[in-house]
Amino acid sequence: MSLSRAFRRRSNRTRHAASAPAVAVAGALTLSACGGDGATASGSSGAKFVTGSGGISTVAEGERQDAPKLDGETLEGEKLDIDDFKGKVVVLNVWGSWCSPCRAEAPNFAKVAKETKDKGVEFVGINTRDDSKGPAIEFEKQWGITYPSFYDPIGKLVLRFPKGSLNPQAIPSTIVIDREGRIAARSLMALNEKKLHQMIDPLIAEK
Repeated sequence: MSLSRAFRRRSNRTRHAASAPAVAVAGALTLSACGGDGATASGSSGAKFVTGSGGISTVAEGERQDAPKLDGETLEGEKLDIDDFKGKVVVLNVWGSWCSPCRAEAPNFAKVAKETKDKGVEFVGINTRDDSKGPAIEFEKQWGITYPSFYDPIGKLVLRFPKGSLNPQAIPSTIVIDREGRIAARSLMALNEKKLHQMIDPLIAEK
């Protein structure tokens, strides 16, 4: 589901909270193509990436851009800063409790997060478009999500990703950051275990 479509679907429920930042987020997060299967694409920033037949886009090690500063409050009200995970592979998942594809992929994320923890991988969620924390916290309990998630109801953190990079453009989106803090891979669809490992394992192997 594209982020712009998701914003439209939920606009009636959140009209009382509408604001200029929310409008800016909705306009900026429009799903766009980033190249066909196996094609090389280049964003406005000049970043080059390849989208494979499985819908996963990757960037060669020498072409990667730095990930943006991502810090804020978790669903549990704790402070979280991605910089604290420097030296580890970080898997960022943009999700909402209202999102059917997010529910479909959640058990896979819970399992793979546990499988890769000892290999230097940290999973972090970015919960967005939930009007309150309650449904999101219940979502985590239901699906066994034990890693933290930022609470980002109007998508401010999502907008920190540089244009032309492998930025989130749909819900769900998954971004993988390498040990040097650079954006290395992206998916704009729900992921199964195999595809998650396809994104993560090559970065675990990098030295």
